[in-house]
Order: sequence, then structure tokens, then C-alpha cells
Amino acid sequence: MTRPTTSPIYAIGDIHGQLEMLEQALECIEADGGRDAQVVFLGDYIDRGPDSRGVIDLLIRGQTERRDWITLLGNHDRMFAWFMEDIPRHDPHMLVGYHWLHERIGGIETLESYRVAVPERTRLEDVHAAARAAVPDSHVTFLRKLKPMYQTDDLAFVHAGIKPGIALDDQVENDLVWIRQPFHRHTAQHPKLIIHGHTPVDTPTHYGNRVNLDTGAGYGKPLTTAVFEGASAWSLSDTGRQKLAP
Repeated sequence: MTRPTTSPIYAIGDIHGQLEMLEQALECIEADGGRDAQVVFLGDYIDRGPDSRGVIDLLIRGQTERRDWITLLGNHDRMFAWFMEDIPRHDPHMLVGYHWLHERIGGIETLESYRVAVPERTRLEDVHAAARAAVPDSHVTFLRKLKPMYQTDDLAFVHAGIKPGIALDDQVENDLVWIRQPFHRHTAQHPKLIIHGHTPVDTPTHYGNRVNLDTGAGYGKPLTTAVFEGASAWSLSDTGRQKLAP
């Protein structure tokens, strides 16, 4: 889907269950005059932070209110959606020994936000049954409807990045939610400026051909909001805009 760039577009990086940070980001957007503007959320709404359920509730509420919100698919969101299938599905891109309920991934914290405990020495089938009973159908539907990319005339928004040298319309979902090194190493221009998250950086960073907005909210660091007018970019905080440039 491509939309002409006619007004500011806001983007919010990886949220990872940080509901209070998300609420503050939306307040900053409203203070910037963006109450009715388009907002693109770059995925990874869940895991690691304390209130994944609250984050999804807020996003669903905004869409129900017909806010112009675009919610993209992150790798963590896909892991949650796959876990909620009739038989839990494991993401084969993960390292051997890792899975959604691994202590480093964050699925345990997500389930805890739905009041589903994951005690030691419990069977996966029992946790899965408890999750299926506790997670609202509306949340599962939300996860399954997330899209991997959104485009305007000048920008392409994705969670992780794109595979260099492949047309934007020919990108595959696994790259859009997982890619790192091939995308990060590529210094030539892409067909459009790529706005992404997925790989934490200390501050929002413009690399010339891409802008990374993941600043580690999943680890308790600030959540980044940015605003784009054409290909021009600013980070946005409670003190206003700050220019983002290569």
C-alpha cells in the first residue's frame, strides 16, 4: 500500500509492553499538532515490558475510534500470534535453544500481563491452554491483521528492514521482521527512505538511506517518536522537534 505524502506522518519505535511510554509518545504527537495525523507503529508491541496487554488494548481502541493508525508487524508480535494458533508454532529463524518463552525473549512477561503464569517445570500444552483462555479474541485478531510494510511516496516503514537489491513490493515477510546485518551494512540508497526499528541504538539515528527508531524501550530505555514531512525527519519529545539528519 502506498500513500501520497501530503502532511506530517508520525512514527513510533518498538514499544515492548511499555504502556506509559506509549501514552507519553501520543501526548507528544498531540502537542505537536498531530492529534488527527497518521501514526505508523513499527511493531514489537509486546514482550519484556510490564503491560503488553495494555499496549494492545490502546492500539485496538485507537483503531476502533478510527484514528489514522498504521500498525506494522514485528517479529515479537508474530511469535505471539504463532503461539496462539491451535498448535503453538515456533519461529525457525530463532537460534537453536531459543523460543518465545525463553527468558531473554519476553513471552513470559507478555503472558503475565494476561495473568497467565509460566511456572518452572510446566508443560507447554498447559501454558498454551491457559493463554487461549485468557487472551481476548480481539487481541489475536489484531496480531493476525498486522501488515509487514507501509509506504508513502518518499518513505517505506517496516519493522526490521529490507533485503537490499530487492524491489520493495517483492520483499518477503521474514526479512521485513527479522533482517539485520545485510540491511545495516548496505550504504547505497534504497528505493525509498526506510524507517525501521528492531535493532536497539542509543538514540534515533539517520543513516542517509534508513532511520532507526528503536532506542531500547524493551530494556527500560526511552521510546522514540519521530515525525516525517516528505523525506525530512525530526525526533519528537516533550520539548518539541529535533532534526534528524545523516
